[in-house]
Amino acid sequence: MRTVYNILFTIGFVVSAPYYFLKLWRRGHWRSGFYQRFGHYRTHTKHAITNRHTLWLHAVSVGEVNLCTQLIRALEPRVPNLKIIVSTTTTTGMGQLRHRLPSHIEKIYYPVDRRKCVQRALTTLHPEAIVLVEAEIWPNFLWQAHHRGIPLFLVNARLSDRSYRGYKRCRFLFGSIFASFTGVGAQDEADAAKLRELGCRPEAIRVLGNLKYDAVQVDERRLLDVPALLRQLAVPEGAPLLVAGSTHAGEEAVLAEQFLRLRRRFPELFLVLVPRHFERGKEIGVELTARGVKFAYRSEVSISRRFEPGEVQCLLVNTTGELKYFYEYATVVFVGKSLTAEGGQSPIEPGALGRAMVFGPNMQNFAAIGRALVDRRGAVQVRHAAELEQVIGDLLGDPHRREELGRNARTVIRENQGAIERTVAMLLEHLPQDEHYVKH
Repeated sequence: MRTVYNILFTIGFVVSAPYYFLKLWRRGHWRSGFYQRFGHYRTHTKHAITNRHTLWLHAVSVGEVNLCTQLIRALEPRVPNLKIIVSTTTTTGMGQLRHRLPSHIEKIYYPVDRRKCVQRALTTLHPEAIVLVEAEIWPNFLWQAHHRGIPLFLVNARLSDRSYRGYKRCRFLFGSIFASFTGVGAQDEADAAKLRELGCRPEAIRVLGNLKYDAVQVDERRLLDVPALLRQLAVPEGAPLLVAGSTHAGEEAVLAEQFLRLRRRFPELFLVLVPRHFERGKEIGVELTARGVKFAYRSEVSISRRFEPGEVQCLLVNTTGELKYFYEYATVVFVGKSLTAEGGQSPIEPGALGRAMVFGPNMQNFAAIGRALVDRRGAVQVRHAAELEQVIGDLLGDPHRREELGRNARTVIRENQGAIERTVAMLLEHLPQDEHYVKH
């Protein structure tokens, strides 16, 4: 079975390599740390872990990185003599790690799941334990770690229906992998049931809640002055702000057309588009231009540049890590990947900020959160594009309803917090209990 997997993976890797290399190139900064993906590390990394016991945490991309940084802040003081290593898969994830975590925490790229790459990585880093944030299951990595007796943890575990069906079909391959986890922190009982069925040992599973409820930091130091940026763009003071966050292909065109119609009712309305993948900026710019929306790229708005009134109607954010700052000043928020794409993006951040929020019918990846917000009148879920336009228009004209939605959303978020502390407690139960490792 493992031989078959390795043959198939190698074929798939060779065939898909040009696509992924192009993707890395488009995102930029791909050369830095490139060889880490194959288990090769520079002298600096090797020196940093010499004679140290290490704890390896893995966060796939930006969303998981945000959770991981909060988890590290809660965990690090309790394991003062464990050297923490954090890996990610994407260049945008690495940018966030470098931005959000101090220099003494080692940041690396996750190795490609080829046997030799994984063996080199584990031999060099020799972790005491490995913590995966959400379900990032690569067989060779987990087989090798389990073979070496390294405790494995899966935290904030969530399985979409699609992932669950895929793992279930391939249980002959993944069953033993799921059984190898020492501890699993599921988001809710539904996810726990799926994980048990896939092979996780019942005694290893805990229902700990969703880390994303805790990972929102509304009072942290501001790295972007949104009001000042809007003044640069000559947006009138007090103008309503429609923020579309983490949008996917097709949604920007819909929103652009609706925005132009809504401006007939709300002439000062300003649109902020924040696509999930910033490298789609040029593609989206073409769509906006074709529809007559006057826009500026966020990367082109320097400190010294000033725009004339009416020169810009929309800001297209082609940078990373700034969405939360725009959410804070939004009049209405649209949560992307929920209208023309499937899965949805997290509604927790705008909810914690008390923003009036709308999302489409496709919130499969955040079903429990979305359902809680809608049931408690903390968000509005629409069925199609026409209803989206109607709801946004109604909210723009009804400050009392916006306030009610935001207040209710904050309540839902607050009532569901505490998962980080519960997750840390689970990890500490299983980490080496030597006094040199763990502080209680």
